[in-house]
Amino acid sequence: MSSQTKDDSSLVHTRWNCKYHLVFTPKYRRKVIYGKLRADIGRILRRLCELKDVEIIEAHAMPDHVHMLVKIPPKMSVASFVGYLKGRSAIIIHERHANLKYKYGNRSFLGKRILC
Repeated sequence: MSSQTKDDSSLVHTRWNCKYHLVFTPKYRRKVIYGKLRADIGRILRRLCELKDVEIIEAHAMPDHVHMLVKIPPKMSVASFVGYLKGRSAIIIHERHANLKYKYGNRSFLGKRILC
């Protein structure tokens, strides 16, 4: 059996290396990701990924979108993970930053389209 490389992870009977580039945008692509909110979004996304055993390889927050390169285990579908990340992060952002709900509506901070 060959030795495992650094880029491969393993489950019981498989080796895998599933990386996905995700782009999250705020509703209507508004330029609101800056300052305290930018740092808080980073902490929220990191924590939610840790809870699902998803590794963030690289992430960048721009004023109107967030790029993430993540390593998602094959036992979890990409769609279910993105739904979880989008839903939970929107709820947490609205709980911590209540002033956003007056600008962007009730719990709809992230837009409907996620590029993957």
